[in-house]
Amino acid sequence: MGRARGGRTVGQTIALVVALLVIDLAVIAWLVYGYGITGWADGYDPPEQAEAPHVAEQAAWFLAGAAAVTGGGLLLARRPGVGLFQLAVLGGAAALFATLAAR
Repeated sequence: MGRARGGRTVGQTIALVVALLVIDLAVIAWLVYGYGITGWADGYDPPEQAEAPHVAEQAAWFLAGAAAVTGGGLLLARRPGVGLFQLAVLGGAAALFATLAAR
């Protein structure tokens, strides 16, 4: 298999992207579950202020921080393709949660 920049093979880079994608999707799914459960619970307590937007805001900040740490760290480690992928996946999820928090 061909070599990517830095002496790593293309297969190693693809394996890293797939592994990080699985981890990212697991974290995002857990945060979506937490948001959904909170929204469901809010439906049973109408007089109180809804907590689901607060949970979405926390998730957005968490994902934005994770994008900066993992994506930025990979960019600094000279893995630009993987770093940009992390920034796109986690940053996009953070943007989606930010829109849910604004409701």
